[in-house]
Amino acid sequence: MPSDLTFSAITGFRLVTQAPDRLAEFYRAIGFDVGEARLILGDEMALLGLEGGGWRRTMSLGPSRVDLDVFERPGRGYPVQATACDRLFQHLALVTIDIEVAWSRAREAGARPISRAGPVRLPQSAGGVTAIKFRDPEGHPLEWLQFPRGANPDQSGEGAAQIDHSAICVADVAASQGFYARHGLSQGARSLNQGPSQVALDGLDDVEVDVAPMTPPTPSPHVELLGYRHPVAGMSDSLSANDVAATRIVWRSDRAALLRDPDGHLHQLTP
Repeated sequence: MPSDLTFSAITGFRLVTQAPDRLAEFYRAIGFDVGEARLILGDEMALLGLEGGGWRRTMSLGPSRVDLDVFERPGRGYPVQATACDRLFQHLALVTIDIEVAWSRAREAGARPISRAGPVRLPQSAGGVTAIKFRDPEGHPLEWLQFPRGANPDQSGEGAAQIDHSAICVADVAASQGFYARHGLSQGARSLNQGPSQVALDGLDDVEVDVAPMTPPTPSPHVELLGYRHPVAGMSDSLSANDVAATRIVWRSDRAALLRDPDGHLHQLTP
């Protein structure tokens, strides 16, 4: 695994879909601007290890970018039994100024809740944010985040403002921190999240989860590592780049590459 490649900034995220029109309408309904579809070029298909063709529709959320990728030869759908602590779990955290309005729009557009009782306020030890986890109509996990008043004074309006981070489940927090540090990210303050609010947020019983932020050199969305002490998920199958669960973080780097972290999450590097 190359360690000389620097992840200098997150430039976007790529979601795999088998129902691109439906998914585009969902994201439009919750505040994204949706562009036109275009071909994925052969060099990139080769980089992904895929045969056949592919199409991409680019979406934007303020300064943040998410692509919807559909492939001529589709992979597996999102596992219906997956939970918030499974190793393949990777969500995008969307910032909003009014989480009740944002969640209502998402629910009306076809979102399915992961959290048990709507938006939940987390304790100060977990950032003091109000949050709710849910899935888009195809199963990709998402999270609405509303920061405490005054925490983000430049935000305005009722819709989502940007993507704050992508959170991924990992088997060994220290090993994953080492992987991201070798590629140029800095470790933030680690916390242990537990208690009734975390149980409600994750939709799981008796949650104990280590949360370890990793920040790239250039200000941008960051990565949060989620190491669940309880419940403990089994190992997930290795994902192919055309599987719906194979979300890719897109990084600015010095050359094109496709890397996997220690838990198999995909990272696409672009010059």
